[in-house]
Amino acid sequence: MADDKKLTPRGEDFSAWYNQLVLRSELADHSPVKGSMVIRPWGYAIWENMQRALDDMFKATGHENAYFPLLIPLSFIEKEKAHIEGFKPELAIVTHAGGKELEEPLVVRPTSETVIMHMYAKWIQSYRDLPLLINQWANVVRWELRTRLFLRTSEFLWQEGHTVHATADEAEEHTLRMLGVYRTFMEEWMAMPPVTGLKSEAEKFAGAVRSYSCEAMMQDNRALQAGTTHFLGQNFSKQFDLTFQTEEGKEEYGWNTSWGVSTRLVGALVMTHGDDQGLVLPPKLAPTQVVIVPILKGDDVGPVLEKAESLRSSLADRGVRAKVDARAHLNPGKKYYEWEQKGVPLRMEVGPRDMEQGQVVLAKRVRAEDDPRKEFLPEAEALATIPERLDAFQAQLLEAATARREENSYRSVKTIGELAEIMDDSGGYVYTGWSGDPAVEERIKEETKATLRCIPGEEFRSTEAPAKCIGGEGDATMEVVWARAY
Repeated sequence: MADDKKLTPRGEDFSAWYNQLVLRSELADHSPVKGSMVIRPWGYAIWENMQRALDDMFKATGHENAYFPLLIPLSFIEKEKAHIEGFKPELAIVTHAGGKELEEPLVVRPTSETVIMHMYAKWIQSYRDLPLLINQWANVVRWELRTRLFLRTSEFLWQEGHTVHATADEAEEHTLRMLGVYRTFMEEWMAMPPVTGLKSEAEKFAGAVRSYSCEAMMQDNRALQAGTTHFLGQNFSKQFDLTFQTEEGKEEYGWNTSWGVSTRLVGALVMTHGDDQGLVLPPKLAPTQVVIVPILKGDDVGPVLEKAESLRSSLADRGVRAKVDARAHLNPGKKYYEWEQKGVPLRMEVGPRDMEQGQVVLAKRVRAEDDPRKEFLPEAEALATIPERLDAFQAQLLEAATARREENSYRSVKTIGELAEIMDDSGGYVYTGWSGDPAVEERIKEETKATLRCIPGEEFRSTEAPAKCIGGEGDATMEVVWARAY
């Protein structure tokens, strides 16, 4: 790799550690356009694995993929007032094309609700056409002033689902179903356990009736909004005349949802599992799950390379993504360092002496305290146990991330002063009572720099509901989660 200097330790400067790691592990690089990024092959391979898993989950819930235009008439965006107000500062607008000024400016899509609802209005006539469940994989542009690779860039990749339903209840149910899909993916594939729940009015998506989110805790105890789902009601249907004939013969506006996750998830993966040596990738998403390093000595390296390729082939037969690093210009130590920084879960070494003894050497990217640094195993045993070792590694990462989240969650906080002390100290998730008064929410944001992340779902709520609002006046009508966030 180009730069093998040690990373800034996480505890010293988490932001510097993150920025260095994304660059040095070859996930992404800065592009010539300020605020945009180039996703390098290693980073894109992780995103592809995320795409495949999510795409299968979407299709299992009845969705189909389509593609909608990058350029949207400005008048479409302006139709939904809350929508345009929410996105106006971030819009990139095309005013000239083909050597002349356009009659109507075009917006480079910040999200696609407007153009998609315009098309749906053409396609939907009857209740028999519902529900319409469509997802698209695309890029979007939001002109951000402060950017950071993967977490917030002017252009990013994502998926956006857009659905139409015959009733409000069905649309709300679908909104929550997709929230559950996201949570399952984050837990089972990313080994990243989010808290899910309803966003406050101040934090919801522009144009939505209700928004729900997955709030994941990073290792610096800040929250990252990792995915959102939105019940849009009939807001967009009314603006784009999206109606259907009911079974009773009446005309009604469709009920809409939208939901999305983006390449921000790659950044989330870095900040959830990475350590001071580099990336730590969950095996389910690692582009390479096992890297095989042949120990090449002397002139006759053919037999060792053949053995390494044989091991790779045997692992492939077991469904394991393995790669042989046969680069002759790098010594084994350099290779170990590179693959550790790239986060490969398992490393297998084999040399002439190992071949004589019928063994291989295994090293795990992250070890428990009682794990040996390396294991010397008979070849057959190593090959047979690799799949279960990868499963155990995946489970270990989820267990550690869940424990860290719970250790940094505070549930007996009653005053804004207490909340501020936690934010200024370790940070984390603070559960409190709230009356629903937006003035309290704004006050806490100003005084503590914490925001209301969500009104947690039932499974995340405290055993005993808070009785008083953290604002100091009035009873609590709900429990909420506060945190400083990206």
